[in-house]
Amino acid sequence: MEQNITMQQSLANRAADITQRCADIAEQFGKTILFGMTTALELQGIVLPERCGLDMTALHSVASTAAKRIDAADGTLRSHVWKPISADSRTAITVTPSVRALHPFHAWAQLARYLDLEDVIMLGDAVLAARSHDSRDTYGSLITLVNNVRGFAGRTTCLQALPHIRDNVASPMETVGRLAATRHGIPRPRTNYVVPGETFGSGVAMTVDMAWPEFRVAVEYDGDHHRTDKSQWRRDQEKREQLRSHSWIVIVITADNLRDEARQAEFAFRLARYLLQRGATFRFQPTAASLVSRVPHSRVLPVDEGC
Repeated sequence: MEQNITMQQSLANRAADITQRCADIAEQFGKTILFGMTTALELQGIVLPERCGLDMTALHSVASTAAKRIDAADGTLRSHVWKPISADSRTAITVTPSVRALHPFHAWAQLARYLDLEDVIMLGDAVLAARSHDSRDTYGSLITLVNNVRGFAGRTTCLQALPHIRDNVASPMETVGRLAATRHGIPRPRTNYVVPGETFGSGVAMTVDMAWPEFRVAVEYDGDHHRTDKSQWRRDQEKREQLRSHSWIVIVITADNLRDEARQAEFAFRLARYLLQRGATFRFQPTAASLVSRVPHSRVLPVDEGC
């Protein structure tokens, strides 16, 4: 899975800054603090949603009970109760001796009450990508968390989001592009697909952001760095020319193609036309379907549902 170096460096710099802020406030209180919500995500280098009903300028700590909460009088540290801490031995991740971060899956569940559904899906993609190095942290374990933890605010939104969440997604805009396609009836793609037999001159395997490999159709999302970074631009050209010479259709989209529902519909129509020409069978929907399904609040999802 490829994630642009600019994004990686920005997240790493932010994580370093937040770690220092958290260490300073832990020293002020003279104890190790477990941080949650957006702070936990930043400590672990995970991209935050752009829209959030929570104050993202403050640091957020978590405790298993109200009696254990730690708050700063000036509002720079705000504490929240998250009862599953005491029930799950893998809830906390050590960042420094005095700074601990809530596991990203738990932070995702915590934040669901403050986000709209699309952002919960994007964040779900992001936390799966961030934990892809640990075989214990899979899409199935994300479902298990929601199944096992009942009664928290935002659980219904998590249940609505889970069928749309995918692993192996490198950026939030790739999530937006995928949802733009599937909401118009297009079958779900393979994400960050490694194209068999296709390599760069260096021998590195070629991947595409979204693929329908049986029809040799791919979509690539280009952020600004694809245009401004000469090395990235040349790499993109090499890959796309090679794939096209081997009968792949490669559609390139930018933020402009996804900026509103009308532009997303245009992109989806173009993609649908190519897929149908290649033999795909589905019913294209001119109007984007709602992401919301009728999921009862108490529903338990099967672990293999979705991804």
